[in-house]
Amino acid sequence: MTAVRPTVALAYHSGYGHTAVIAEAVARGAAAAGAEVLTIAVDTITEEQWAQLDAADAIVFGSPTYMGTASGAFHVFAEATSKRWFTDAWKDKVAAGFTNSASKSGDKAGTLGFFQTLAAQHGMSWVNLGLKPGWNATTATENDLNRLGFFNGAAASSPSDAGPEAVHKADIATAEHLGERVARHTAIVLAGRAALATLAG
Repeated sequence: MTAVRPTVALAYHSGYGHTAVIAEAVARGAAAAGAEVLTIAVDTITEEQWAQLDAADAIVFGSPTYMGTASGAFHVFAEATSKRWFTDAWKDKVAAGFTNSASKSGDKAGTLGFFQTLAAQHGMSWVNLGLKPGWNATTATENDLNRLGFFNGAAASSPSDAGPEAVHKADIATAEHLGERVARHTAIVLAGRAALATLAG
């Protein structure tokens, strides 16, 4: 059986460029794991890009965390996905998420939880970060993967008074890990479906 190359789409919004850096890292990780990757800025999404999301095997949602949830631009996109909800267009796709805020916590769990709920409403299967928390012991450092200790997705903390170049290297590496994990999990899902189809045939 020939392995199917998964298509992983990133649907994200970046307010000041920091979240875009994280999106690029997720994309690199997914590509390194063999996926075809599409990056789509949801605030400028086109009909062609909507069709690309519909055709993708996995969709990774991303947004900065503003006031405890995803950005307004991402919420506009999320509401627009209701057209897909009515037709189950995204049912059984793989989903995951990432976010960034200035504070170490910054209520980023609210944004990741929002992404999970959005995915669940569409009947998608959520992939978590799959990492133990870092930077939580005297022997740990802020350069650990998952240094902020989130489980539902990749989370980053970037200074509010610095540009995208200040995104922490550990957060970038954590995002790359998420992209790789999503790509590998999606490949497993596709292989499983193909195997079941063969048995059924």
